[in-house]
Amino acid sequence: MKLILAILRDQDCEPVTNALIAAGLGVTQIASTGGFLRRGSTTMLIGVDAERVDEAVQLVDKNCSPADSTDSNRATLFVLKIDQFTQL
Repeated sequence: MKLILAILRDQDCEPVTNALIAAGLGVTQIASTGGFLRRGSTTMLIGVDAERVDEAVQLVDKNCSPADSTDSNRATLFVLKIDQFTQL
């Protein structure tokens, strides 16, 4: 099991979320701010089986709009190993 922390621009939140859900992946959104000029961003928590990490990353990539400039990021992703997963 892996956890992808994806930090996206607010404008990309809805298309990325819809694509992940359509692919059967669960996602939780957290409103956040940070970075240059403190622009609005959304942090997504995406829990996936290890073999679906590449698929999830590609969905985020495909559904983010183009970068505003050559020195800006469209998204920042961290992939973390999860030792235990429990739903209560």
